[in-house]
Amino acid sequence: MQALILGLVAALAWGFHDICVRFVSQRTGILPAMLIVLVTGLVLVAGVALIWGDWHAVTFRSLWLSALSGTFYAGGSYALYRAFALGPVKLVAPLIGAYPVLSVTMASLQGQPVSPGNWIAVLVVVAGIAAVALFASGQDGERIQPSSVFWGIAAALGFALTFAVGQSATRAGAELPVLLLTRTTAFAVIVVVVIASKTSVRPPLKILPLLCAMGALDALALGLVLFAGSLPRPEFAAVGSSLFGLVTVILAWAILRETMTKNQWISVAVTFAGIAFLGL
Repeated sequence: MQALILGLVAALAWGFHDICVRFVSQRTGILPAMLIVLVTGLVLVAGVALIWGDWHAVTFRSLWLSALSGTFYAGGSYALYRAFALGPVKLVAPLIGAYPVLSVTMASLQGQPVSPGNWIAVLVVVAGIAAVALFASGQDGERIQPSSVFWGIAAALGFALTFAVGQSATRAGAELPVLLLTRTTAFAVIVVVVIASKTSVRPPLKILPLLCAMGALDALALGLVLFAGSLPRPEFAAVGSSLFGLVTVILAWAILRETMTKNQWISVAVTFAGIAFLGL
């Protein structure tokens, strides 16, 4: 139950973060925005981890798993920004939030038993996302860009791997050091990409406060999910956090005025019901 609560709080934080992503991605480059968000979260996490982190519990296994988790997180975050920049939120958010489907598929490929109920939930999620896309593409002549689907799936894969590897790192070490090392690696990966691509890192000054707030929300959400790695049934945190997409869709409707028909609401509800059932 504790892990589930942490996951639901993380879902709220990521929901607000992602609606901000949709806003800032229309006003600045993806890499500059990611740098500000990551460095803000990194500073906040470092202040806590360096003081209260159990660094004596850090092992070599937790070190390399944290680095791997951070690499996946950088890739997943980049894909998320690209997906939300293309939109629409009502399609992209369910796609990204469906990463538990990928977790079940990977478990099956590794020979772990998967119940018929879980496979039914997977089919429900896939059907729900397909319905969201179908109804969205037929609304006011709106067309779904294949690239938004690609980046949404890429983000889901990145986050599925981030949480699986990150929680393994937590079990092999300690929560705060793992979180700090994960975010440090993610930041380093984006810095390398910025340097290699010779991208300008100067976002508009007027959105800096928003980017810093996004960094705080992102650090909080990831920290809660990784912290759950030391609790019973840590996968509940990952599943609970996957409902961030539902929060994002609701916020897009309420704040960005993204239109939603009755059929689209039903499709989104079916999708996230399947995601919730898949984990619980």
